[in-house]
Amino acid sequence: MAREWNAVAYEGLSSPQTRWGAVFLDRLELGGDEDAIDAGCGTGKVTALLLEKLPRGTVLAVDGSRAMVEAAGERFAGEPRVRVEHQDLLELTVEEPVDLVFSTATFHWIGDHRRLFDRLAGVLKPGGRLAAQCGGEGNISRATRATREVMGRDRFRGYFEGWDDDKNYAGAGETKERLEAAGFEGVETWLHEELTGFGSVGELTRFLAAVVLGGHLERLPEEEREPFAAAVAGEIVAEDGETLLDYVRLNMMATRSGRTG
Repeated sequence: MAREWNAVAYEGLSSPQTRWGAVFLDRLELGGDEDAIDAGCGTGKVTALLLEKLPRGTVLAVDGSRAMVEAAGERFAGEPRVRVEHQDLLELTVEEPVDLVFSTATFHWIGDHRRLFDRLAGVLKPGGRLAAQCGGEGNISRATRATREVMGRDRFRGYFEGWDDDKNYAGAGETKERLEAAGFEGVETWLHEELTGFGSVGELTRFLAAVVLGGHLERLPEEEREPFAAAVAGEIVAEDGETLLDYVRLNMMATRSGRTG
């Protein structure tokens, strides 16, 4: 089941993800008339940037969070070239295959990448392209270490019995193999770092609560959520005094095999 999000909080705090999406989108050479899917559209900030690249095209914006879909729907109300739908990417369906599947900051929330890539290949035309970026191997390792330490404290330990992390930070090599097995060719995958600093411990705490720790906070009673996020932020800063997250992005470019003409 897809995680539900606080779309209002994410809208205000997702500047890093929007910035990375904009840079990644600039790598694409587009004709401007493609029919595209934004797979994991969130509140639609990067969807809007994609739409600017497609003056004669369309975008189907999908997300597994109803709150995100509602926010994106409000953003694109009255825009006939955008459809916003609530869909699970592992069950993604379309009326007609598309030219492009674009995605940022989403695939690491999906545990089964083999099934995901099979589904994405199924919604692309032969020769259609996949361009995606998500968290990759080694992503936010500082936050991961800090979170594990805080989870083990007496105050919080009981809430996390049987905990199974809900994030999938894959490597470039295994991702390439999975894409090729799903029917993609010309596959390029690579990792790059995006060190991201925050102006204060409070800003880092708010970001962690809204973007990183959602699954953890769902385990906690309301009154323990802010203290948990604050404790994780404090543990991160205790490492070396920096309010820093060490993001690693997994990039993938691939073409659906079976090109005709």
